[in-house]
Amino acid sequence: MAQGLEQEAMDKLHARSAGTDDQTVEALGELSKALETIHRVRGHLYSAHQLVGGADLTLDRVVELLRQAGHEEVADRVERELLGRNVLPGRWTFQIMEEFDDGYYAAFQEIERYAREKLAGGRRHIYEAEMKARRRTPGMPGHEATPNE
Repeated sequence: MAQGLEQEAMDKLHARSAGTDDQTVEALGELSKALETIHRVRGHLYSAHQLVGGADLTLDRVVELLRQAGHEEVADRVERELLGRNVLPGRWTFQIMEEFDDGYYAAFQEIERYAREKLAGGRRHIYEAEMKARRRTPGMPGHEATPNE
């Protein structure tokens, strides 16, 4: 959005600060978009964590049913080779999650926050706020600039 657009078209928390150019706003918007994708990745990893854990717990019932049906050899193999198995060398999924959260995820969040602080006074979603201002129909219900409008 050109810097001359009326700032009252959006709330002050999302308005670009003086001197912030279009390329910077776009770059911060793309960085925010990338971080949102990493948030989704984290959610998918937690889903995998819970699904793998649930499957592992289900193996208890599998072993029990196989033994009841007289299939000791198969039950033994499931119990010995699958139940409690690492999904990656030396790691259960909770360890993968901890490494992801403390490493890549934390670094991504910190760098995105650093870029916003350094380039936009900490303001978030400037690009999206300006898109909202361009796309909404002032005065139309459901198109309010802020919740208090």
